[in-house]
Amino acid sequence: MSGWWILGCLVLLLVLLAWLYNGLVAARNRVRNAWAQIDVQLLRRSDLIPDLVESVKGYMRHEAAIFDRILEARRQAVGAGGNVAARAAAEGTLGREVQGLMALAEAVPELRASDNMKALQEELATTENRIAFARQFFNDAVLDYNTRIQTVPSSLLAGPFGFAPEPYFEAPAEARAKPKVSF
Repeated sequence: MSGWWILGCLVLLLVLLAWLYNGLVAARNRVRNAWAQIDVQLLRRSDLIPDLVESVKGYMRHEAAIFDRILEARRQAVGAGGNVAARAAAEGTLGREVQGLMALAEAVPELRASDNMKALQEELATTENRIAFARQFFNDAVLDYNTRIQTVPSSLLAGPFGFAPEPYFEAPAEARAKPKVSF
């Protein structure tokens, strides 16, 4: 009879371990999915940048340096790949440069009146809101995942099975700076 008791306890322990492991896998997959959602929105913004630059370029030939900075920031953001910290830094720089361009565009009355520019500004604003939401969702998923791998009983499985903490999507200090606009 005690053999059945031991066998029952072992089965129960195996079920518990499988449940904990599956929970860790699900949390890690939510983090990966959340990162993919950020990536989709950042790609959408990157795709809008050339249209925005072309729309503004004709009106602002004297501000050519800002276009070069935006296109270089876009190239770095697209090239940053899946590294969260590098991507956050590159996207922060790109966002700051685009904000500077939008501020300059607001100063040119003909450009402000352009239907194409208005549509691009609206599209860019919508995309920025989506990026902000995706970043929040990603950081929430990272919080849940990191909490799971650092608390008992999941932490007992996390290390041996290679579940490592994930970094948050944080903007670097220079990305938080207000864009410098000069006329």
